Amino acid sequence: MLGLGAKKADLRRTALARRLALDAGEVASRSDQLRENLFREFPVAQWQWLHLFLPLGKRNEPDTWNVIRWVWGEELSLRLAAPVVQPDGVSLKHYELLPDTQLTRNRWGIDEPVPDPITAPEVSPGVLDAVLVPLLAVDRTGQRVGYGGGFYDRFLAQCRPGTQFIGLNLLDDEPIERIADVLPTDVPLTACITPDRVWQF
Repeated sequence: MLGLGAKKADLRRTALARRLALDAGEVASRSDQLRENLFREFPVAQWQWLHLFLPLGKRNEPDTWNVIRWVWGEELSLRLAAPVVQPDGVSLKHYELLPDTQLTRNRWGIDEPVPDPITAPEVSPGVLDAVLVPLLAVDRTGQRVGYGGGFYDRFLAQCRPGTQFIGLNLLDDEPIERIADVLPTDVPLTACITPDRVWQF
């Protein structure tokens, strides 16, 4: 674990290498633990809208499909949304994710909803109750390290006050003391879920 005042690039490199070292069974079991912690520690059934990322398997991201299948299987009234990277390469739009939503794979290998008025209508960030956020590391103030593209910081800034920003981390790491190179445009998380526990910020 890197300590006080670690730089994002160092944290990103170290955490990604550790996550890529997990085998498929570990990714699956840790993803199950993340889902269990989410439903145990948060009022998910009371939310109207949950936004989640679709996992990039080659980077061993948390498997959010187990959250999606659980919501659909339990027939919760909760509605789901997922992001689509726009042609400008810097912004996201968001579309409802339904059992019959068609998916397409973008240039990074991430599945995205195919926009459709019936099976994948557009969703405004302003309606979201909670967002599950990908990350590689987090500090004690909720600042996170992602892949460095800034997609989520721009997106989270569009959400209404009170929206919960919940990081998902497959590694059982405590938050580090401080990320040294936080930017003014970085949006902190309200919580982070690991397989071990939930951290509130």
